[in-house]
Amino acid sequence: MEYRQLGKSGLKVSALSFGSWVTFGKQVDVDLATAEMKAALDHGVNFFDNAEAYEHGESEVVMGKAIRKLGLARKDYVVSTKIFWGGRGPNDQGLSRKHIVEGVRAALDRLQLEYVDLVFCHRPDTETPIEETVRAMSHVIDRGWALYWGTSEWSAEQYRQAWETALRLGLTPPTMEQPEYNMFHREPVEVEYAPLYRDCGMGTTIWSPLASGVLTGKYGQGIKDGRLTLPGYEWLRKRYESEDGRHRIETVEKLRPVASDLGCTLAQLALAWTLKNPNVSTVITGASREEQVKENMKALDVVPKLDASVMERIDKILGNKPKGPRNWKN
Repeated sequence: MEYRQLGKSGLKVSALSFGSWVTFGKQVDVDLATAEMKAALDHGVNFFDNAEAYEHGESEVVMGKAIRKLGLARKDYVVSTKIFWGGRGPNDQGLSRKHIVEGVRAALDRLQLEYVDLVFCHRPDTETPIEETVRAMSHVIDRGWALYWGTSEWSAEQYRQAWETALRLGLTPPTMEQPEYNMFHREPVEVEYAPLYRDCGMGTTIWSPLASGVLTGKYGQGIKDGRLTLPGYEWLRKRYESEDGRHRIETVEKLRPVASDLGCTLAQLALAWTLKNPNVSTVITGASREEQVKENMKALDVVPKLDASVMERIDKILGNKPKGPRNWKN
């Protein structure tokens, strides 16, 4: 396993990490979660991602019980949660001081932990002043309920505003952003966030590296099983039944010869491709079976094979490489 700095912080996270979205508490019970986490740990994974919104908190309950069953020493793993969607009450959502404080404490109870290593603002809250959110997150850090805080799916402007607000107030600034990043969703990570890596030392814990399973190639013969068929994810299936979605599935099939030439699966190719980006701190993987965990870990062996010519070949197939800001001097 390779371990990368989380941005410019001193924390090291495994290049491949393991998350519970969609699976824990829905497809995966405590026994299977324990087996999957052990498989991940055996391959050197040290970061496990969660959120209060995942299965209405049940995902955290399952992960907390699995951690207990594994008997892990607290120093040997990094765990996160994300705060925004905690319930249906008027103060159960968003990033007010009230919900941040109550949400973090409730998450700790479900996880059976004294603290989480990372806590994310799961989405930006346009109804709450950024200063209130920054003060509340800094309070969580000061109380020892979390060690670092960050954002998820925030724009570069929103992140910079939070970072500058924290510095102006002498408070703890955000350390990381959790964006979607995969072969089909590139622009924010590759272009929009570029100044933040340099100016703010921002790390990234990326999610959906397999584009909700599409990049595994499982939908080449039609949508018959997998995440796109789960109850509650009809919105995701609709996305890939659209013209653009069908085009993406066809593009995946064009990547199959590349994976074959490299001696890997399409999933391993897609994961390795994300790891190739030096601004990616960790890639969050998921699994509904223990075998998937082990297969995903083999992506690390593919990364060295992605030389400039292979990356160029992939870019030609994808046809979506961001151009970045134009240099008007040339």
